[in-house]
Amino acid sequence: MSTALGAPPRVHHTLALVGLFAAVLLGMLDAQVVATALPRMVGELGGATSFAWVTTAYLLAGSVSAPVYGKLGDLFGRKRVVLAAIALFVLGSLACALAPTMPLLITARVLQGVGSGGLFVTVAAIIGELFPGREGARYFAWFSLCFAGSSLAGPVVGGVLTDLAGWRSIFLVNVPIGLIALVIVARFLQLERRRTTAPFDFAGIVVLSGAIVGLTLATPLSASIGAVLLVVFLAIERRAAAPVIPLRLFRARMFSLSVLASAAAGFVFLGSVNYLALFLQTAGGAGPSEAGLLLLPMTLAVAASSMVAGRIIGKTGAYRWAPILSMTLGLAAALAMSTMDETTPLPLVVAYLVVFGIAAGLNIQVLSMAAQQNVARTDLGAVSATVGFLRSLGTTAGLTVFGAVFTNAFGIDSPSGYASALNGVFWVMVPALVIGLVASLFLPRVALRRHH
Repeated sequence: MSTALGAPPRVHHTLALVGLFAAVLLGMLDAQVVATALPRMVGELGGATSFAWVTTAYLLAGSVSAPVYGKLGDLFGRKRVVLAAIALFVLGSLACALAPTMPLLITARVLQGVGSGGLFVTVAAIIGELFPGREGARYFAWFSLCFAGSSLAGPVVGGVLTDLAGWRSIFLVNVPIGLIALVIVARFLQLERRRTTAPFDFAGIVVLSGAIVGLTLATPLSASIGAVLLVVFLAIERRAAAPVIPLRLFRARMFSLSVLASAAAGFVFLGSVNYLALFLQTAGGAGPSEAGLLLLPMTLAVAASSMVAGRIIGKTGAYRWAPILSMTLGLAAALAMSTMDETTPLPLVVAYLVVFGIAAGLNIQVLSMAAQQNVARTDLGAVSATVGFLRSLGTTAGLTVFGAVFTNAFGIDSPSGYASALNGVFWVMVPALVIGLVASLFLPRVALRRHH
């Protein structure tokens, strides 16, 4: 059947996905793009004691907003929700580029993060709504490419742009590209419109947001408050008419294990990128641009493995092998990287990073796709939100834990001091990868569906 514009729906789907993927690419890029630009930001704006919040505020805002977007999409339709997310991200990017002080930059990153939280969750749900499991695997492969490639290319792009045009340029480039994506999505995305009279779970959102913030700050007091709020949130969700995270979803083995493995993957593969760049710039003696270029082979490995995984899954329907292999290779890479110091030859370091990149690319969206199997379309947003939320929370927790380990282990301001501190960071990855591997091994042995 043709649309009102005379073009087949699939053509519209393809054009809309181009805009959506462009927005996702920008959103994920900005999770890591500041890694190699932070020294320049601190040099111009000050705030040496709070610069870590330039990254943490962005990820935390995305984690808090993700469940909200997922539920709004289920209740009111995903097109309006994703357009609002893109608009907020563009506005936040402009505010970051114009920020005159470190506190205002961090505030602008919160606005940016609120927009990015809607991009990942809503786009994943849109793919699940438009395409069944095996056909959707092809598009999830491209989503994985944007998600993984941009996250690991962040230090490359950040370093090059910072050297060529200053750190503000890493935010300014988002504005024209984001506006183009907004127009394309508004013009071509065609989804079912929804209206509902179900009450929105405001109490659940407020309590969950407080729990996320408390657990992420990871001080003894905040973590205790966060844990209490999490228990309160579970009690609220049991009674809510339209819960933000329907607890019944966790009764499905595929969903609950996919969520657990996603959290472990976020902790390790995304939370560690800043520290890989830091190792190359300290123990490796590379500058911002050089560190970015040394991370490029890892980025290419992420892209290649995610595309190959998507194609194999699309043809066979088998998916378990990807997260299992991902966690296994991740363990090997983490153990190898824990031995690195200032004397490790750069080619060997790059080889370790390539293995790490292959591991990262094998699981990025496979787990999200698996979690969407055998759920109603009206739950796709909640499913994507839960997977994305726990992955983001895992990433934020990774940054927090890695930062604490690094700070506590850091001794003297020398390459050997940095290397010793970073070895602790790599060791912390091991238990998280073991958890992810066990969860992946127990995933159901089923083939992804051919039809909705």
